[in-house]
Amino acid sequence: MKNIILCGFMGCGKTTLARALSGRLGLKLIDTDEEIVKAQGRPISDIFATDGEQYFRSLETELIKSLAESEGNIISLGGGLAANAVNHPYLKKAGKVILLDCGIEETLRRISGDPTRPLTAGGREDIIARYKARKPLYLSVADAVIDSSGGKKTTLGLALDIIKSLE
Repeated sequence: MKNIILCGFMGCGKTTLARALSGRLGLKLIDTDEEIVKAQGRPISDIFATDGEQYFRSLETELIKSLAESEGNIISLGGGLAANAVNHPYLKKAGKVILLDCGIEETLRRISGDPTRPLTAGGREDIIARYKARKPLYLSVADAVIDSSGGKKTTLGLALDIIKSLE
């Protein structure tokens, strides 16, 4: 089985659903942000502050290139990885890409006050603009779209929706 790849904007539930899928399917979980933090030995906010966003994006591309050769994983992408069209061929090669989307208002609610997200410093309008710019890129690489907004389904229900979308 190729990989199951979860993409989407920050706060859409990629990490939570990746954990649920990993447990349910017995597949290894790979979180691209966590892999980069481990390899660099420092938090993403430090990478952004010291080396800049472009450097971080190059790390993402190198990682997804290597993961394109793997199989049988649940891969949770950082929010910007699938928004970079350079990565799309590697994502398609790596497996089935599932876009999680909870809408901008739910996103703003979920990420408000989270100091660990370096791209929230620009405030509400910047986040909305970034969401609107990224969504068409996410859609262009996605094999399926799952509504991950709160209150409609449990994490297990959403995980089952993802599994069903793979059939």
